[in-house]
Amino acid sequence: MTWFQDGRLHFGVGVEDTFVPQTREGERALDEYELTEHYENWHADLGLAAEVGAEFMRWGIPWYRINPAQGRWDWTWLDGVMARFAELGIRPIVDLLHYGTPQWLDGEFANPDYPQHVAEYAVAVAERYADTVTDYTPVNEPMIHARFSGELGYWPPYLTGEDGLTRMIAALADGFVRSQHGIAEVLGDRATFVHVDATTRVVGAVDGEHADKVRLLRNQAFAVEDLVTGRVREGHPLLDHLLRHGMPEDLLDRLAATPALPDVMGVNYYPRHSTTLVEDGPWPAGGFVEPSPTRDDGVTGLEEIIRTYAQRYGAPVALTETCVTASVAERVTWLEESVALAHRLRAEGIPLVGYTWWPLFDMYEWTYRHADTPRSESLLTMGLWDLVESPSGLLRRRNGVADAFQRLAAADRAPVH
Repeated sequence: MTWFQDGRLHFGVGVEDTFVPQTREGERALDEYELTEHYENWHADLGLAAEVGAEFMRWGIPWYRINPAQGRWDWTWLDGVMARFAELGIRPIVDLLHYGTPQWLDGEFANPDYPQHVAEYAVAVAERYADTVTDYTPVNEPMIHARFSGELGYWPPYLTGEDGLTRMIAALADGFVRSQHGIAEVLGDRATFVHVDATTRVVGAVDGEHADKVRLLRNQAFAVEDLVTGRVREGHPLLDHLLRHGMPEDLLDRLAATPALPDVMGVNYYPRHSTTLVEDGPWPAGGFVEPSPTRDDGVTGLEEIIRTYAQRYGAPVALTETCVTASVAERVTWLEESVALAHRLRAEGIPLVGYTWWPLFDMYEWTYRHADTPRSESLLTMGLWDLVESPSGLLRRRNGVADAFQRLAAADRAPVH
């Protein structure tokens, strides 16, 4: 029996693990482990997760660091981290691709050999840690990834428009499926795959002048997951659009024939950011990616998302990221409200198996990459621990959200009489 089949709601945390090392004029490398000093503090940081009773941790590998040159691997740092997970008894759900490629991969995701290289990396990791790690997320938030890299020209390889978006969707889906199948060959039935989507709700004037665009956005929210699970066939609402913008037909055929199915379907939901508000008038230049108008629909939006993904993919669902960037009191309120919703949905028969507070400690806003200000001005207050500047580096200061999380996690693990 795997961890999500024992009938309980499992509590976990995550460490923000975005890695975009490539830069051009006016940009800084974005490595959240470096910004949060996790490279130096990983041993104690994992201990913080154990302290609050986390059973699992979503934790990502900096591909560009462990694979500094094609065919060369440096496992030194990663070996210590994986040993620490085993020591603490925390299950790592390993994020293989949480944005970003190695610097030696010319063209990044637009490189024609990207799918092969990312699969080689996935297999190398699975083989090295086959005795201790069985849970993998092949690609985190693939549609956010595709939009930032392929539609908005915000991240490498800086493509734009629907053709660029489709090219990134194709590359990410191809690499996703190859990675999952490669890991499955290494681990066999022991492998568990947690797919993770950044959920996007579109509300407001959805039947107004932008109705066609809204319909497209709603379908595109599922594009990569539908591709990797073999759903994009004749009759799929995105099929003609993808083909028109350059999706290779042979790739569609291959994905349909060799799907990569989730054991757990993970959904990321942030109440203040995951719901886009559509209004009549000029279309926002950002294409409804931050800083587009949003609406806080709270647990109502979260319930809709969980029900939608459970029904669409027929797999157990986990809330794989959630929080509010706000005061401690506001964070505790959201934690308690969202956990209460999780229990209600489970009582109604929805197979919700995991709850993840993201992140374990504060992180830094992605806009740090395009700023020239100190990191402190990009701090996002989101965590169970605050990050506090000091002469000796960043301190981790436990706050009331950690207390509430520990209480709720312990209550869920208590025997029911």
